[in-house]
Amino acid sequence: MDGYPDFTAKRFRGFLPVVIDVETGGFISATDGLLEIAAVIIEVGSDGRVSRGATHAFNVQPFEGSRLDPVSLAVTGIDPYSPLRLALPELDALQGLFREVRAAIRSHGCKRAVLVGHNAAFDLGFLNAAVARTGIKRNPFHPFSCFDTATLAGVALGQTVLARATQVLGIDWNQRDAHSAAYDAERTADVFCRICNDMHGSFLRAEERSRQLGWNEGSGAGLEPGDGD
Repeated sequence: MDGYPDFTAKRFRGFLPVVIDVETGGFISATDGLLEIAAVIIEVGSDGRVSRGATHAFNVQPFEGSRLDPVSLAVTGIDPYSPLRLALPELDALQGLFREVRAAIRSHGCKRAVLVGHNAAFDLGFLNAAVARTGIKRNPFHPFSCFDTATLAGVALGQTVLARATQVLGIDWNQRDAHSAAYDAERTADVFCRICNDMHGSFLRAEERSRQLGWNEGSGAGLEPGDGD
């Protein structure tokens, strides 16, 4: 856009939004098994508009001694020990996912990923618990910051349930495919992108005001002390 610099890295202050969805054996990240994890890369254009990018999904072997609640398994329809799942150990799944996320961070000139999720604290809690269990040292995600599409949809659409938010926006929703990490992550990405792009005018006005305040020069455009990096 004329008069505006390249916002690819600066749109979210040096963070790259990456949608994460997990399917689990329960609600407690410390004890319940991680069974599926999917990441959808959010592509950021040079004008600051966003779109859904590649999906990377992994079936995960429940960690040794993990709890698997029959009620949760009935909801997801996952058989944790089915050989047809071709599930990977947590370490291998996370390393594969993080490899793709780091590549996207580099390609966008960003410094770190920020998790986008529907009720994001749940997904971030399971991601951080798996990172701690596996001893991974280079986690590309911010450890506590996130974008919650349940909050965004509640404000923008008056809906907090993912299925209803998508339908209000005219996005296809297939209940039979729900509770698959890849499907839910893609629909969450669609909601996030639509809301962000609907607010594009507000973003441009704020960016202009930031320039007037001198905030978009040098290091001020990226991560700052206190961001938890």
